[in-house]
Amino acid sequence: MRQSVLLLFTLFAFSCSPKGTFRIIDKPITWNEQREQLSLQYLKDRHGLEQSAATIEPQMVVVHWTAIDNIEVTFDVFDPPLLGGRADLTGASNLNVSSQFLIDRDGTIFRLLPDTTFARHTIGLNYLAIGVENIGSDDMPLTKAQLKANEQLVRYLKRKYPIDYVIGHHEYQNFQTTELWKEADPNYRTVKTDPGDKFMNQLRKNLEDLNLKPVPKL
Repeated sequence: MRQSVLLLFTLFAFSCSPKGTFRIIDKPITWNEQREQLSLQYLKDRHGLEQSAATIEPQMVVVHWTAIDNIEVTFDVFDPPLLGGRADLTGASNLNVSSQFLIDRDGTIFRLLPDTTFARHTIGLNYLAIGVENIGSDDMPLTKAQLKANEQLVRYLKRKYPIDYVIGHHEYQNFQTTELWKEADPNYRTVKTDPGDKFMNQLRKNLEDLNLKPVPKL
């Protein structure tokens, strides 16, 4: 009897522990023939890569924020295969923007696409980069829960793939002079501020033990 009570107490204490369990919730956006063909065309036209499948070999994680304040609206923006209302981007391709992962304000991690499925999220680097979007903006800085979730997700991905870099979206142009950069149009660039140096410096500090490569200097 005493052992049973002790076991129940232990299970109850464990279930009430403030330390959350790392988990990924699958919330897939539309992946159909149209999106796949647009992705293959993007790989060919923008990255100079002819592939039979719209997949990537991950070497990098790019951290973004959505500039949208909730999960469901962000999902609705990413879900259609075709991009709408973005003249700065439709000139390069009608493929909609998206990412493989999306993290809510409370740190909940959603997987929108399989890890190695191509997503359009970072000019010049999509073909080797896993994108991680976070609900936030300049006016809604990312949270401590999101910082922890990004760290956990990067560690999970690093165990599966040879990830060398973890960068902020605002740092992508630093790779223009490296052998990793693949963008056909030298004038196709967008200026980004997300998620900012403060968040990325803290994230990389938390990941120091992974011995990631530093972001190249411009």
